[in-house]
Amino acid sequence: MNTGSPLYKQVANQIKKDIITAKLDKDEAIPSENKLAVKYQVSRVTIRQAIQLLVQEDILYKVRGSGTYVKNSKIEHDIYRLQSFTEEMTHLNQKPTNQILDFNMQAPSEEIRKTLQLERNEKVFFIRRLRCVEEEPMILEETYMPVSLFPDLSVEVMTQSKYEYVEKKGYVIKERQGEILPMSPNEELKKTLQLKKDSSILSMNLWAYFEDDTIFEFTKLYFRSEKYTFKFTSKRF
Repeated sequence: MNTGSPLYKQVANQIKKDIITAKLDKDEAIPSENKLAVKYQVSRVTIRQAIQLLVQEDILYKVRGSGTYVKNSKIEHDIYRLQSFTEEMTHLNQKPTNQILDFNMQAPSEEIRKTLQLERNEKVFFIRRLRCVEEEPMILEETYMPVSLFPDLSVEVMTQSKYEYVEKKGYVIKERQGEILPMSPNEELKKTLQLKKDSSILSMNLWAYFEDDTIFEFTKLYFRSEKYTFKFTSKRF
């Protein structure tokens, strides 16, 4: 625990992480207040405050005389925080892995060429990765990166953190822009992401920029909607 925020909020965040780590599903019970107090070495009052916060956030719900249950065990993806999947899962005490489904050099389509602002003779690397946690598929990622910027890009590199590789080359990542779109998965996506019959997915298109405003990647992401929720904070100016 740290001193950056109230203790009950720190405990609430840890409970959320542990729900994901334990892979608790909707309507599964969490441990009693007594057990949680012992586990996190805090008072029952603090546990009660943390649980109440998670009830307000729609993560948990209470049943009188029965206990407290998981209402939403999804990973909260902060769309305003520029972090890699590896960083996000590590923060949640998860061990991420990448399965490379496709890796090749190709001439980009006109759409990709314009998005990456490439000359007509330039080529791109196309990488299709399945982002997993403990072998369970979470996100399918399709990425286009200019060969001219990353001539040594390889399958081995892409099994690790893409952004860590980029930054080790001396580039400074400035920002990432994108759009979120709902979609119905085709049969290939259902099979790849191991989706249930009637599952839906969320797709995201992303453009990432260096400090000099060079676009260094275009990526399409397909999220399992039963595993992810997107959060953001809006301020009134």
